[in-house]
Amino acid sequence: MMGASRSVGIGQVLAELRQEFPDISPSKIRFLEAEGLIQPQRAESGYRRFAVTDIERLRFILTAQRDEYLPLRVIKERLDAMDSGTATGSAESVIASMTRSELLEATGADDELLTELEDYGLIRRARQYPAEALLVARSAVALREYGIQPRHLRAVKAAAEREVSLVEQVVAPLARRASREPALRTGRAVASLIAALHATLVEEGLNDAGLALAPPVAGTYPVTAREAHPGPGLRSASGR
Repeated sequence: MMGASRSVGIGQVLAELRQEFPDISPSKIRFLEAEGLIQPQRAESGYRRFAVTDIERLRFILTAQRDEYLPLRVIKERLDAMDSGTATGSAESVIASMTRSELLEATGADDELLTELEDYGLIRRARQYPAEALLVARSAVALREYGIQPRHLRAVKAAAEREVSLVEQVVAPLARRASREPALRTGRAVASLIAALHATLVEEGLNDAGLALAPPVAGTYPVTAREAHPGPGLRSASGR
């Protein structure tokens, strides 16, 4: 691990990041620099020199691309907010907005799927979409591989709305106080407990149905759409 005051060349940066990001290359780093996302210093010889902060910035960019499929413009917005001090909490908490075309590109969804998600209230129709829309659309794309369509997810949304209503009832007395911080803390804590309980009950149901591949771990769903073949699809109660 390099010291905080040291700087290294591009070869050492590649060596440090390649195990976590196998597709990292000198051309990709140069491209990110040309797009203004990183600004490594230059030695007198003209070679790039990367400080610890430069490497961590690269790691943040690559993680956002790999795990969230975010466009570079959105990642740059997050970085700019962090640089200006307007971001609160961790880097992941920075709220970024996307246009419709950027959301489609980042998630692999098509316009028809996004329109259905909007029609069924899973994503709010807007000119700029928040980060939450990215997660919903990505989930919908993966679920579609199993034949699960947006109309089948109305029950999921209804359950979420009931859970939100329960949280609101709990925090209502706290919300009337001058400071909202106790209500926010309590709301987050209760919501987290309900979400964990929900996941555990689903896993228990799968286990009872003989669908558990391994002993269930509360709140985890490691299987992705690529790990199983999609089924024939579902039908709604109305037969649509």
